[in-house]
Amino acid sequence: MRAWIGIGVFFFCALPAGAVAQETAKDIIAAHVRLQGFQCDAPRSARRDAAASRPDEAVWLISCERARYRVRLVPDMADVIEPF
Repeated sequence: MRAWIGIGVFFFCALPAGAVAQETAKDIIAAHVRLQGFQCDAPRSARRDAAASRPDEAVWLISCERARYRVRLVPDMADVIEPF
């Protein structure tokens, strides 16, 4: 059991911090897109749109295998998702 924990810690620490955060962001945003009924089975990338974001509403641009979306994450409400 300790060997598996050690391998997991080594693997996580061996990845660059930015790569881990970017993978997490695209997977989380893709999950939001799918929850709203849009297709995003294979997210390729996600980046935050700082110009369109507001203090309480982050805007992300996500590229999936067959579509691209602008996703506005609104707290305590449904996300606003626009294909582009």
